[in-house]
Amino acid sequence: MTRRELLKSMGYMGCMLLTGSISYASLPSMVGITEGARFLNLYSVNTGESLKVVYWVDGEYINSSIKEINWLLRDYRSGEVADIDLKLIDLLFLITRLSERERIEVISGYRSPATNAYLRRTKKGVAKDSYHTHGKAIDIRIDGMSLSGLRDLAVSLRAGGVGYYPRSGFVHLDTGPFRCW
Repeated sequence: MTRRELLKSMGYMGCMLLTGSISYASLPSMVGITEGARFLNLYSVNTGESLKVVYWVDGEYINSSIKEINWLLRDYRSGEVADIDLKLIDLLFLITRLSERERIEVISGYRSPATNAYLRRTKKGVAKDSYHTHGKAIDIRIDGMSLSGLRDLAVSLRAGGVGYYPRSGFVHLDTGPFRCW
């Protein structure tokens, strides 16, 4: 399937997600990604760690790979590790596939409640019950892709929350209800 065909199918996919006619887990399959492997290339800007991992093959998640992703996306301040929502992992894969970019730079993944409370006290705009504290949110940028382009791609998927933070240099993605800010 060409990039053009993938992008054309996203309108249909967005409508299906909004009406609840499909499960989020089938998001990659809606754009023709049903077989083979799903992989991520992640780089944590805060720890300097990188991970290139195949996490799904022919319909099955690879538990050891998911644990590696959970580790890389841990709360780097406290070291606390949590399970990352598989929907979020699949969303990251889909974004790299549609953007034709490989590496995702991670600003923030999981946050412990203590870290989130600290950030609420010291920064503006941090939600009290952030999706980050549930392993359902991530702040990213993609090398070689504008933040506005990343935001627009994520919005077109209508697969969760999309926050645009150009001054801070990242786009927030979460697996909550679709909304933009």
